[in-house]
Amino acid sequence: MSEIVVSVRNANIYQGSSLILQDVNFTVSRGEFVFLVGKTGTGKSSLLKTLYGELQLKEGDAEVAGYNLKEMTWKKVPFLRRNLGVVFQDFQLLTDRNVHENLRFVLKATGWKDEKLIEEKINDVLDKVGLKSKGFKMPFEMSGGEQQRVDIARALLNSPKLILADEPTGNLDPETSDEIMQLLIRICKDYGTAIIMATHDFMVISKNPSRMLKTERGKVYDSAVVEV
Repeated sequence: MSEIVVSVRNANIYQGSSLILQDVNFTVSRGEFVFLVGKTGTGKSSLLKTLYGELQLKEGDAEVAGYNLKEMTWKKVPFLRRNLGVVFQDFQLLTDRNVHENLRFVLKATGWKDEKLIEEKINDVLDKVGLKSKGFKMPFEMSGGEQQRVDIARALLNSPKLILADEPTGNLDPETSDEIMQLLIRICKDYGTAIIMATHDFMVISKNPSRMLKTERGKVYDSAVVEV
């Protein structure tokens, strides 16, 4: 029986006082790759934000990486996020420091103190994403694909059980998109990291068929349960 990393039961997802998604139910297991699809404005981002603690879960139950989202407070959110990796469309790298310092900043911010271990971890994640020799580079010196690899390296720093990726190929050309997808799939398989990836790029989905969660008309439909 595979370890369940995400469990959502009878959850209602709100943005402020607006009900966005109703009666959401799904689980994601360790090492599983799941696409989150749906038209713009149907609740994909709201669902992701709930899973990483930016939006509070008001109704229903959900556990992510062992944390109960119903009991999530602002003080607990950093602990939840240490067990998650989040990959954004627009990279969100610190532009005033190089790749190595970007990664070091995250480790220090999440409580790492031993400089030797920090160095080892940074080298490890850069190696995993194929950027071992690029730590000295500034973000503006890198291509979009390289910056996205740095973003994925950052998401791997705390060896997360789950990566939430919000349109990670959205700003990339088709060839670079393919490379980033292969990297994410490899991380999923080799390290047992569960990945939920929001995308509206059906070329990416058709090349990499996988389970799908679809947001539509205030509901989430699961291809593991029904055809979406």
